[in-house]
Amino acid sequence: MKNFLTELKSMNVGLIKENEPLSSHTTIKIGGPADLFIEPSSIENLEKTMELVRKYKLNWRVIGRGSNLLVSDKGIEGVVIKLGEKLNQLEIADTRIKVGAGYSLISLALASGKRGLSGLEFASGIPGSVGGAVYMNAGAHGSDISKILTEAHILFADGTLSWLNNEEMEFSYRTSVLQKKRPGIVVEAKFQLTAGNKEEIIAVMQKNKDYRKETQPWNFPCAGSIFRNPLPYYAGKLVQDSGLKGYRIGGAQISDMHGNFIVNAGNAKAEDVLQIIEYVQTTIFDKYHVKMETEVEIIGRK
Repeated sequence: MKNFLTELKSMNVGLIKENEPLSSHTTIKIGGPADLFIEPSSIENLEKTMELVRKYKLNWRVIGRGSNLLVSDKGIEGVVIKLGEKLNQLEIADTRIKVGAGYSLISLALASGKRGLSGLEFASGIPGSVGGAVYMNAGAHGSDISKILTEAHILFADGTLSWLNNEEMEFSYRTSVLQKKRPGIVVEAKFQLTAGNKEEIIAVMQKNKDYRKETQPWNFPCAGSIFRNPLPYYAGKLVQDSGLKGYRIGGAQISDMHGNFIVNAGNAKAEDVLQIIEYVQTTIFDKYHVKMETEVEIIGRK
């Protein structure tokens, strides 16, 4: 790691920190340190970083705005790369959008709505980055990224940089080809929206945001939805019907507002959250014979 760090610093790729606590970079405010934390200042510098990572055969992980993520209390071995504000370029031409992976999804929805472009209304309350949203096919209110994405610019693990079209992304519920078959990093995305009435679009976005405020615990640090909906059931309702809302271990608690959210109610540890997840899975399987799979990504040292 020492030689890697020396060589990396000489390349001036962006922000570099050792033993950076990832609780500062996740929406649930939980997570131990990353051995090395890097925030590249451009796509080119991301490529250089990854080339060096391959040279030294280091473990690596990419994060965006830290939503939908639970990091181990023991942190992450190797390199954590954050796609942040330096990768947030935005181009809007007619009804087409090209945007960097580090761009806020909420900000993108608002920017497109103000231009009278429809298609991103569902994303007006999703607190993630464009890159993360594409990676996991984020969605809400009956729509998702797969409905509007035309192409995604991907840096693959072998260093190849290429565009994948919508079909090649193999989207399904909260999943894309990048999660299993072809690991890679989303660096840019292109979306096709439709022209609409600006006031109506903004009104729908506001309605979606208000609904989230009324039904979800955004006044506490959280990671978003913990479980995938085991269709035709809904995870939150199964938790509620099982009498588990409010269940607490340590500083982590199932939200009183929504059964599919676990909040950091005060100095919670990842282990607290994991114990609650396991308890929910066991309880619901025993009651309903339904398997609850996590939507939140659980990463880091065991």
